[in-house]
Amino acid sequence: MEVFLSLILGYAMGCLNPAAWIGKKNHIDLKRAGTGNLGATNTTMVLGRKAGAFVLVFDVAKSFLAARLARWLLPQLTVSGMLACIGVILGHCFPVTRHFSGGKGLAAYGGMMLAYNPLIFVIVVLSGIGIMVLLDIGVAAPLLGTVMFPALTFLFSHDVPSTVCAVIASVIILYTHLDNVNKTRAHSDVKVKNYFREVLFKKK
Repeated sequence: MEVFLSLILGYAMGCLNPAAWIGKKNHIDLKRAGTGNLGATNTTMVLGRKAGAFVLVFDVAKSFLAARLARWLLPQLTVSGMLACIGVILGHCFPVTRHFSGGKGLAAYGGMMLAYNPLIFVIVVLSGIGIMVLLDIGVAAPLLGTVMFPALTFLFSHDVPSTVCAVIASVIILYTHLDNVNKTRAHSDVKVKNYFREVLFKKK
């Protein structure tokens, strides 16, 4: 029952999608604009840096807060926070409120790392940025993260249940980014250096 409650709590919070809200406020359907993704990257590309930053912070925070809330409500379940974050990722990627079509869950995945171990979060984020810039491939960061998070979780804690949760979350992220992998192979995915130059550092 505690496992189910943790997942449901997280899923409900994951269905809260700031990209959809901010798109509606600006009379733009982000599912039909840019990359068609309800996440921070597409929000930045379509609506600018401030909107993208808001979405990024919100998506990280909802996962982080879901973990804290689950730990508080269900202290008897040691992985309640991790399970809640898995629920957040599922709710973000497959929200029942949006016909199971949401974002890719990367920011929520980051929030899960932050809630579990801030040092792991810093290591993975910095490593992801580094490999993206080095290879000029946007999907390199999530792919690296899906390997590093479970590995570092086990290395830091030697806790099997937490590592299993990290693996499950990583599999979901890998699945949601398969189309980015295919785009990269077809040389049609977002180039990191172009994104930095034309989107993040471009005045709007």
